[in-house]
Amino acid sequence: MSAVAEDEAKLRLRKVLLGHLESLPPLSSRIVRIFTSSTFTDTTLERNSLMEKVYPMLKEYCRERHGLEFQVVDMRWGVRDEATDDHMTVQLCMQEIDNCQRLSVGPNFVVFLGQKYGYRPLPTHVLVREFEMLRECARNVPSELELLDEWYKRDNNSVPPVYVIQPISSILPNFNNKRSQRLQEIDQAQWWETFGKLQRIIRKSAQVLFITKRIDREQLHNYFMSVTEREIVRGCLKAPNADEHCLAYIRDISNINVTLLRLAGKFVDLAARNLDGEAQKFLKSLRDDKIPRKLPASNVARFTVEWCGKDGIDPESHGEYFNQFCDHFYHNVVRLIDNSMAKHEKLANDPVYSEPLQHLHACQQFCKVFQGREEVVEKIKDYINGSNQSNQPFILYGESGCGKTSLMAKGASQVRDWFPDIKVEPMVIIRFLGTTPRSSSINPLLTSLCKQLSAMYSNNSNDIPTELAPLTQHFKKLLTLVGEDMPLVIFLDSLDQLSGTDGAHQLTWIPTTLPRNTRLILSTLPNYFNILNNLRAMIEEEKNYVEVLPLGENLSSTILKLWLKDAKRNVSEEQWVVVNEAISKCNLPLFVKLVFDEICKWKSYTMPNMTPLSFTIHDSIMELFKRIESKHGKTLVSHALGYITATKSGVSEAELEDLLSLDDKVLNDVYQYHLPPVRRIPSLLWTRIRNDLPGYLSEKEADGVNVIGWYHRQFIDAAKERYFKNLNFVRDMHSNLSDYFLGTWGGGIPKPFEYTELHRQRFNLHEKTGEGDRKVPQQPLKFVDKDGRVIRHNLRKLSELPYHLPRSHRHDELYDQVLFNYKWLHAKLSSMPLQSVLWDFQDLLQGKYDNDVKLIADTIRLSSSILIHHPNMLGPQLIGRLLPFYGQNPKIQALIEQCDTDGLADCGLVPAYHCLHTPSGPLQFSLEGHPFAPFGIGTTSDGKFLVSVSNKIIIWDFHTGEIIRNINPGVEGIMQNLNISPNDKYSVSNTNNNHIVVCAIKTGEYKVITASKLEKNEFIIGTYLSNTQIAVCTDKAWYLYMMDGTFISMNTSEQKMPVLHVDLCSNDANYVIVNSGKEDTTDLALESDNNSFSAFEFHSAIVLTKDKQMLYTCIEISDNSIVLYQRTDKTWKYVKTISDNKDSVFALALSRDEKYLIATVASGFKLWDLRIMTRRDLKLPPGARNIPSKNQLTSQVVFTRLNEFVVSTVRKNIYVWDAKQGNLVKILDAHFGRIISLSPVFSGCNIIISSSIDKTIKVWNFDKILEDVHPIDRLEKPIETLELASKADLCVSTTRNMVAVWSLLTGRLEKTYTCHSRGAVITYAVITQDGKFVISVESGIAVLWELSRDTALTSFPVGDVQHVLKMDDDKKILTFSKPPSGKGTCVCFEIPSVGVLYKFEYNVKKFRPPVLSQDEVHLVVPASDKSGDVVGVYNALTGTLVYNLQLKYSNFTDYSHVIALPHDSNLIAVIDSDKANILDLKKKTLIRSVSKWNGVVTQNGKMGFNAPSRGGLQLIDTKHGKPIRTLIPRVAEGVFSMDVLFTKDDKYILYYHSGHRTIRVFRISDGKLIANFKPQAEVKVIKGSSDGTKVAIGTVDGLVTYMVLADPDDGGSRDLIKSLYSRQLHAKNTNSKFNANGEVINSKVAMGTALQVARFVAKARGAQKSQACVIS
Repeated sequence: MSAVAEDEAKLRLRKVLLGHLESLPPLSSRIVRIFTSSTFTDTTLERNSLMEKVYPMLKEYCRERHGLEFQVVDMRWGVRDEATDDHMTVQLCMQEIDNCQRLSVGPNFVVFLGQKYGYRPLPTHVLVREFEMLRECARNVPSELELLDEWYKRDNNSVPPVYVIQPISSILPNFNNKRSQRLQEIDQAQWWETFGKLQRIIRKSAQVLFITKRIDREQLHNYFMSVTEREIVRGCLKAPNADEHCLAYIRDISNINVTLLRLAGKFVDLAARNLDGEAQKFLKSLRDDKIPRKLPASNVARFTVEWCGKDGIDPESHGEYFNQFCDHFYHNVVRLIDNSMAKHEKLANDPVYSEPLQHLHACQQFCKVFQGREEVVEKIKDYINGSNQSNQPFILYGESGCGKTSLMAKGASQVRDWFPDIKVEPMVIIRFLGTTPRSSSINPLLTSLCKQLSAMYSNNSNDIPTELAPLTQHFKKLLTLVGEDMPLVIFLDSLDQLSGTDGAHQLTWIPTTLPRNTRLILSTLPNYFNILNNLRAMIEEEKNYVEVLPLGENLSSTILKLWLKDAKRNVSEEQWVVVNEAISKCNLPLFVKLVFDEICKWKSYTMPNMTPLSFTIHDSIMELFKRIESKHGKTLVSHALGYITATKSGVSEAELEDLLSLDDKVLNDVYQYHLPPVRRIPSLLWTRIRNDLPGYLSEKEADGVNVIGWYHRQFIDAAKERYFKNLNFVRDMHSNLSDYFLGTWGGGIPKPFEYTELHRQRFNLHEKTGEGDRKVPQQPLKFVDKDGRVIRHNLRKLSELPYHLPRSHRHDELYDQVLFNYKWLHAKLSSMPLQSVLWDFQDLLQGKYDNDVKLIADTIRLSSSILIHHPNMLGPQLIGRLLPFYGQNPKIQALIEQCDTDGLADCGLVPAYHCLHTPSGPLQFSLEGHPFAPFGIGTTSDGKFLVSVSNKIIIWDFHTGEIIRNINPGVEGIMQNLNISPNDKYSVSNTNNNHIVVCAIKTGEYKVITASKLEKNEFIIGTYLSNTQIAVCTDKAWYLYMMDGTFISMNTSEQKMPVLHVDLCSNDANYVIVNSGKEDTTDLALESDNNSFSAFEFHSAIVLTKDKQMLYTCIEISDNSIVLYQRTDKTWKYVKTISDNKDSVFALALSRDEKYLIATVASGFKLWDLRIMTRRDLKLPPGARNIPSKNQLTSQVVFTRLNEFVVSTVRKNIYVWDAKQGNLVKILDAHFGRIISLSPVFSGCNIIISSSIDKTIKVWNFDKILEDVHPIDRLEKPIETLELASKADLCVSTTRNMVAVWSLLTGRLEKTYTCHSRGAVITYAVITQDGKFVISVESGIAVLWELSRDTALTSFPVGDVQHVLKMDDDKKILTFSKPPSGKGTCVCFEIPSVGVLYKFEYNVKKFRPPVLSQDEVHLVVPASDKSGDVVGVYNALTGTLVYNLQLKYSNFTDYSHVIALPHDSNLIAVIDSDKANILDLKKKTLIRSVSKWNGVVTQNGKMGFNAPSRGGLQLIDTKHGKPIRTLIPRVAEGVFSMDVLFTKDDKYILYYHSGHRTIRVFRISDGKLIANFKPQAEVKVIKGSSDGTKVAIGTVDGLVTYMVLADPDDGGSRDLIKSLYSRQLHAKNTNSKFNANGEVINSKVAMGTALQVARFVAKARGAQKSQACVIS
């Protein structure tokens, strides 16, 4: 692009971004739309060849190469008698040429010319003055004058008046009467005879007028011009930049035999059985002069062919010509498309430019029809220029069709006039929501707005977040950058048209307080999706709400007259009476527009009975549909409009043409009386229908394609009522759409059809059926280049197909092709928001419940935190969660098998067994997003929002689990608690360094209050709030603030005691709980801040009823018994003792309905039914206890809905009791860290929310609490070490206090061994190759376990073991310890006898792990002597020191560890921070140093790697130290730890990055990434199997996950996966060492607490299946 062109582009971009409406650039388009002009009969074969061979290729090229639609408009093909009847063909052709020029990328007009000038029609409209002159010339022949007057009538409604030719059937009624062929033939013959007479009369008269100089040559030629020349003039000769858009194909046929009149008439113009010289003269001028002068030679192709055969020209005789013609056409169209894309692609494909441009064009269109409404426009003006002194958004609302959109457009167009200061240039942003994909849902809308704002205010669009919560915050932040010199005005029209996904209708994304130079105008319907009510809750200024009312009769009449004037139309006085009656009944703008479009068709001579008007919008639309059906045929119209109405997001015109071409009911109706050469719908038919729907179809972009849809909701409702009453018709519409997007008949597959009886009779057909290629495209999920790389996904298919299949009741195909299809799910996750994937499942479930469908939806929802960022993890997530259903659910089994095969291309690490939460059971969401533990959680009373705090505030959509706002208030420290105001508007929390953070929940706006009134050593212990005030509590006093941070007062205890809690009451005194301040007492008191009652003293616990009139507590006189008090005036009066109680009470709580009282005690809880005064003891299982904190007041115990269950937590478990019986019915191993908060939600659900030290929040659906779940075994603490048995399907892991043996077939715990002594720490555990023995080391003690037994064989002291080695086929174990003396000790003992074979000590300053040489002959021990660092080389069999090798090579530096090279027994490497130094033990010398190698090496010793902590990964040649291949480019990612290893077969390298928390697997041979695996938790250890085909990882959540390393290019990988135990259907529930509750069977080994809990629960009376120490 030249510098000038680039400057022009920048200027054009700036004007669009600022919202200038003048001189708007044309809309960028996503379609190639070519109008083909020809003289029909002489180019039939050429056009058919193009349709057969070339158009499908161009359609495929456009879609795959550029993502463009391709459409050809051929107005000559399939023309029916109806098109001739109303004389509209020429006008429609001109409109279609204009549309092609407006819409098409690249070529838009192609002309085919031969030796025929073509059809020359009669003029349809003639100005009165001109027609009167024609009549005057014909007056001498009365019959001619009579004929003119019969066929042309004066229309005074046209301005200026014109004479209009009449429809043929209005005079010759049988012209279209296909039911009577004889009568039709008579009328048609009469018409063509009349046509000839009229043509001669008019031309003769025109020549007279020209000769007498009463008309000019151009006016004369208008009466002689053919349709083809008229098209060429419009499409080419008068078109700008024709060389970029037009092609001409000229064919000469030598020696045409003119004597064969019938045949020659197809190729030349004949008159009086001879060549028409006049037509030939016009043709020659056009073909040989005008076109070559306009187009460059490269755009004009000439062909000469010989006349031969019986038809003169045919595909067989002229095969070479047709091939050349088709080839030239294809390559030149491609050339023009490519040139156009190269020239305009930069801006055209830039949504920052194209999106606002599209809305500016829409704004311009709406402004054209706007009239009146000055008072509303004035209110918008007052708001924008600040006259109404508001800093909140401005809202227009009103019923459908009242004109809100036009008002918004008018306001936007006036903004610049309202800023008269030339130094101020306002930025105007307007979005007509729902009219484009980027304005149809909240995330794309905000992204588009942010990009436009960034381009003008921050000049940095790279930091725009992708997730909704930070995106919303970013949008609001950008508004603060607006300055006085460029104020900002944003118009968002039709909030009701915004998709409700992502909580858009809750409007939390709208800023309620606007910066000084920003204005925001919104419009909405009043009764949709609760939008207006939500706005009123957020924006309280009533002056900012304007209701848009109907126009009124007078204004409606005025507007109609103005519109008619602009349209150069009028109506007669009699007709105005009809109009006025209609607008007196309804004067909504939409109705007025419908009336206008109807009366524009009225002629002054139209009979009164032909000019009725309906009185409602609905009836007017119905009449419009009825008239179009009558004119164009009910079948064609109902199906065309049915497809538009049935689609999810609109249909492109190319798609609509394809759909109608696949619809045999339509084609049988269209082709009743002739057989088409290609079984497709003619373009002209849809064009005629669209022309009769002026402005009622809107164009927008959907899924990267220009689509049409109804522009107003009322049209959708009317179309559904008219066409969708017949449910079979609706199903057929959706079924045909399903077939289209499935590609059932795409790519040349012929579709069968049945001939009608009329066809068979008329055309003498013997066959009942036929088949035809409908020339529709294939529908792949994705488009790829020649190398198989994905260019783009088929968003149209991904969006539309799941919508239509269930509505056509094709559920089996929906399951096979969509919901249980891995490739589909992966493609959609990769290209569209996760919520749109879930919508497909939810859409089906709303009409048809299917448990398997719900399982998949729940699985995707559970996996959402990973899949949103890592769609390639779809396979592992589905497998890891759904394997328990393998073999039980055929659809799920098929999906898992696809993951095991098709999924390998996306992630080559495949779980070997069930390892993740299953979708069944109570867990609804696992919410991740906090970098620290969320100490405070709470929900709004309506259950819409969940608020959680750590060092930041996250507001979640409670129903979808998605983050709405992610707020970083920028305070130091962690927020400690959270309270939500009674009206749900605010949350408040405090940090551990005395900051108070107030957040507006719906808007995300926050304020940080610094508690400056506190003394130096005074610390906040809690914050509480009412609807208007905040109480800040310290141990010395409590402080009252307004919501904006204004300090109100400081308050101290009446008894001068430390404050524990403040309860802000709305209509009474504030209640304050204080304590004695003494360390050894639980004495407390309740006070009021206004002394409205005397201080009430109690101890241990208290709870008040909601009305604050009664309280339950413990008092000194009754010890720990629970007593009830009631308030009377200024005192609390004893009522009764609820129950005797001996146990110390830590806290009291009431159920929400105050029917139950619960007390927290050490052993569990005591539950009273206050209605019948009975008590149940809710016991915790052995080993679990409630541990009180001092004066805790509250406890983590809640009730579920209807008080069915009592729920509490101890450590990481959730305990569930049946409230009626008091039985412990469930234990949920909920988190892998201590649970710190528990909160119930009852609004429309039965939910308990838990948050934990592990940084997660989990949402539990207690309607499913008793559902069976599929357990996953895990340990309570993080996995520290891991080792695999090479000859058994077992591995051993350690945590700080437990050794566990896992089955690698099932993932189940085979054995668990705990520490022998209290407080001991396990540091090592190894397992023998055969899996028979485990040796663990705990705090200086080695323990030998035999897996076939339940007790340890023996234990013995080994000191502070730092390292363990195995040798001699694991018959010998070597331990290395380092006592405080500085002497290292090596002990070698046998297995299983534990006999010590040898023991030696060695000097060591810094312990480094010893290694065994590859042949196990040498034991190499890093040590030291007087000379410095050495490596001691010992005989591994005897423990004898062979020699000490001093490390005194020239480049020696301090080193970290030593390795033994696996390919050579004599080589070791000493690894320091910069290099690896290879030593030869035999030669006792340094061989070489390899820079940047950390010592990890392939089994053949040839390759190592360089993996710096700051990022990057390189393969290194260990011989020369040179890089072999860069697998990960070095990028600055911060300093993180890496874990990198080669597989044992030297085929792959695994790379774990602690920052990304992903495991990447690369194929060594070519560096291809075959997996990027995102584990469910942070990885602590990775181990590969001995054969290199599997990988085990241990994670911080106590899980061991075993995976197959499946290379998608290795066929053996699929066989390996098939052979897995989990994929064997017979393996279900066989040979399990676990019972139905997930407990270990026949194991008496000392177990961790969680497994003991499982046993207890299983034995509990009435208990349901429970999974302790399992994820449930």
